[in-house]
Amino acid sequence: MPKYETTLTRSETVAEGTMAFHFAKPEGFKFTAGQSMNVSLIEPPETDAKGNSRTFSIVSAPHESELVIATRMRDTAFKRVLKSMPAGGRVGLRGPAGLFTLGLSANIYYVAGPPGLVEAMQKCSSPRALQKRRSTRTSSSATRR
Repeated sequence: MPKYETTLTRSETVAEGTMAFHFAKPEGFKFTAGQSMNVSLIEPPETDAKGNSRTFSIVSAPHESELVIATRMRDTAFKRVLKSMPAGGRVGLRGPAGLFTLGLSANIYYVAGPPGLVEAMQKCSSPRALQKRRSTRTSSSATRR
């Protein structure tokens, strides 16, 4: 997997307990909807037993100018550091990886709950004609994309 270094451009809350992190897309970073990337913190102020890297599905579509991930904000050192990172903060990337991609079928039906919602958001952001439907327990836990 290729390695890159990039910067956080912004972060936002997209649902109760869920945040999206936007990164500048490095030159030459090409991916297909449904792939993931490994995000590594560079010199984090704290760490835990799981280390400084995590793998995330890429939420943004391949034609977009940013790389975006979304994650539930559990109380871990990695996510605390990521949440507090200011715009311009540096991270390492490895990827893309994974084969959870769309084929050439004309009709696509995709049903997703919260665990698969990131992939559904990405695929629905791509140029293909897809319909998306969401279902969550509460309106505050629904993503706003």
